[in-house]
Amino acid sequence: MPFECGIIGLPNAGKSTLFSALTSQQVEVGSYPFTTIEPNKGIVPVPDKRLEQAALVAGCKKITPANLTFVDIAGLVEGASRGEGLGNQFLAHIREMDILLHLVRCFEKPEVARVGKDEDPVSQAEIVELELAMADLASLEKRREKIERRLKAGDPKIKEEYHLLQKVMDFLSQGILLKDAPLSEKEKKSIAGWQLLTSKPVLYVLNIDEAYLPEQEAREEIKSFKTWSRKKNAPCLLLSASLEAELARLEDEEKAVFLEEYGLKEPALHSLIRTGKSLLKLLSFFTVKGEEARAWAVPQGTTAREAAGKVHSDMAKNFIVAEVIFWEDLVNAGSLASAREKGLLRQEGRDYLVQDGEVICFRFH
Repeated sequence: MPFECGIIGLPNAGKSTLFSALTSQQVEVGSYPFTTIEPNKGIVPVPDKRLEQAALVAGCKKITPANLTFVDIAGLVEGASRGEGLGNQFLAHIREMDILLHLVRCFEKPEVARVGKDEDPVSQAEIVELELAMADLASLEKRREKIERRLKAGDPKIKEEYHLLQKVMDFLSQGILLKDAPLSEKEKKSIAGWQLLTSKPVLYVLNIDEAYLPEQEAREEIKSFKTWSRKKNAPCLLLSASLEAELARLEDEEKAVFLEEYGLKEPALHSLIRTGKSLLKLLSFFTVKGEEARAWAVPQGTTAREAAGKVHSDMAKNFIVAEVIFWEDLVNAGSLASAREKGLLRQEGRDYLVQDGEVICFRFH
């Protein structure tokens, strides 16, 4: 199952530019609202130096990283929950996402039109979040009407669902997004099938002007936004989408010079992808077989047998044992053969919980 990250925000925040930088796909980028109508979708490799080192000592010539899917979704305007702009279409696409990458405009370009008032970054983000909350409330109201007609039957499960529905609606009415609401794990599982927009994890990204890169942390509006995002227990990253798009078009040697010129250790997109993976609560395990070293992204709590099924269904069906070694131990051993001789590969059964960074050899009939 692919994990999808939806890029959302107000029109002209730079969503399509960021999508192009992430995916190396050229999509229409305009200085007017609603350049994007149908969502663009692209597969993005997750950068992982651990995989490269494991491949080197295992003698693998081909490296296949884990992937995430990014989706560029049409911009949202105030009133979207009532159908304004591309509201209904926008909200329908968001419901399909696993995580939301909320891009906030923090740059000044007169040639790129703004939609609505000239708001500060926090106010921009709040416009989007209010519309998501209003859409959830409208969806829950329809659900409540259906449940109320069934309450007279006295079914305890219906009563329990009704009370949870009321509780969730109260949180939204107080301005509390459901991802931040104090719900039990059982309650979270119960509402998971309701496809509520505000229950999805969010990564805030401030799209700044590249001219501000040297002094980005000192800007008051950025300090204010970071304080606001911390209160919401949500990560916040800074990048220049236009700079990242330019960087993505360069060859490796040119990239190194470019990064040094701007005082950057790596493209900001790398940090964005890793943070998105972390928010999705994914881990990576590696396989090294023949000439290929490959990373596999799976949810935390994945068993060895389930991980084997990710590689091939026959491995899960006919699972015998998993030989496991941490990637750093493999690198220190110098080769897989040496690690096996030294007894560094341990055997784990089908119910073993896979850990991030492990190199696994699956044995099966």
